[in-house]
Amino acid sequence: MVYLLVALFVARSRPPAIAVTALFIAISVKLFRLYHTPWLDAFRLTTAGALLLGRVFSLWNMAAYAIGIAAACAFDPARRTELRPRR
Repeated sequence: MVYLLVALFVARSRPPAIAVTALFIAISVKLFRLYHTPWLDAFRLTTAGALLLGRVFSLWNMAAYAIGIAAACAFDPARRTELRPRR
């Protein structure tokens, strides 16, 4: 999802650049879960807060994001057109 959102905002970028940006955003959101304040913890207990920010930090989730973004980059139609030989 992060890869798709970044690709929609910077449509003219190359897929590897989109992947790096998406991975940076995804890891930043994950690392933000380590920051705790009372108002932020209260927001995390709501449905919107749980969906947007999550409730727990996990390194496995970061690995899953990296694998998902790599797969999205590999199957990106823009990348496939780059790899086609020119006539």
